[in-house]
Amino acid sequence: MGVPTLGCLCAVCTSTDPRNRRTRPSIAVAWNSNGAEHLVVIDTGPDFREQALREGIRHVDAVFYTHAHADHILGLDDLRPLSFKHKPGWLPLYADAPTGEILRRIYDYTFSANSTYPNKARVELRNLEGRQTAEVDGAQFQRVPLLHGNLEVAGFRFGSAAYLTDMSAIPETSLPLLEGLEVMIIDALRPQPHPSHANIEESLRWVERVQPRQAWFTHMSHEVDHEETEQGFPAKVRLAYDGLRIPFEL
Repeated sequence: MGVPTLGCLCAVCTSTDPRNRRTRPSIAVAWNSNGAEHLVVIDTGPDFREQALREGIRHVDAVFYTHAHADHILGLDDLRPLSFKHKPGWLPLYADAPTGEILRRIYDYTFSANSTYPNKARVELRNLEGRQTAEVDGAQFQRVPLLHGNLEVAGFRFGSAAYLTDMSAIPETSLPLLEGLEVMIIDALRPQPHPSHANIEESLRWVERVQPRQAWFTHMSHEVDHEETEQGFPAKVRLAYDGLRIPFEL
C-alpha cells in the first residue's frame, strides 16, 4: 500500500526519516555494454512514473513482471513515452501466462488487435515460464519460481544478484538458481507473520539458507521503522530504501 499508508498516523507513516517513505516495489537494472547504456525494469507499479523521473530513467530496453497484483503492474501505461523511443521494434514485456492474461485484460486498449487507440504503448508481451532465461543486450535474466502464498510468482536472477519480492517461500527446486549470490533482494513485509509474504524473521532464515554476501530487505509495510528494525541485524543484512543503488557483477 506504500508508506505513508493512506489514512494512517502511526509513527512510521508520520516519520521524518526519508527511508521510511516507500513507493511501491520496483527496481531498475542498468549496465554498459560496447559503449551503450542498457536498462531493464522489473515491475511497473502505480508509482513507476515518479520513480523513473526521480532516477532519471530516459529509456528502457525491457520490462520483466513478477506477477499481476496491482502494486506491480498499474504503471504499465506510463511506459508509453519510453516505448515510443524504443528501437528496434516494440518494447518487450516478459511475463508468465497468468500475468500476461491479466495484463491483456486490464490494458485491452494496448494489447487488443482491435484497438484503434493511436497513442497506445508500443509494447509486446513475451512469455517467460518456469526457470526460463531471457537475454537482453547480452545480459541474462533467469526466472526463479517463488511462492506468494499459494500463487506461483517470479523472482529473477541476473549475474551475481537476485530480486525476490512478494514471496512467502522459495521452492527447493529454485534454491540451486540462487547459488553464489553477491546480492539478494528479498521480501520482508513486517515483524508479524503473513499468509503470503515472508516476515522479517523468515527472511533472515532465507538469507542464512542462501548465504549471499549481502542481503537487502524490500516490500516493507508501515510496521517497519527503518532505523529501529536494522538494529541487531547481521552486518550483511540491511533494509532497502527508495533510490538505493547497489553495485554488482552482471
